[in-house]
Amino acid sequence: MKIQRILAIAGIVLLVAMYASTLVFSLMEGQLAGDLFRASILCTLIVPVFIYVYMMIYKYVKDKKDPPEDM
Repeated sequence: MKIQRILAIAGIVLLVAMYASTLVFSLMEGQLAGDLFRASILCTLIVPVFIYVYMMIYKYVKDKKDPPEDM
């Protein structure tokens, strides 16, 4: 249970950092700013999906490893 809490906090910190970087990149000027902004938006969408998929796979694997309690 402790590893899940650590991963959840890391995910929150990562998402906040991505939102902040998106804001900073949107206020920047220059050629590189547009590319950085698009990359930041893409990461803001992709990372939560990966976290969700990881959680689903973790639940599936955890349930598969646990033996039935009736035995």
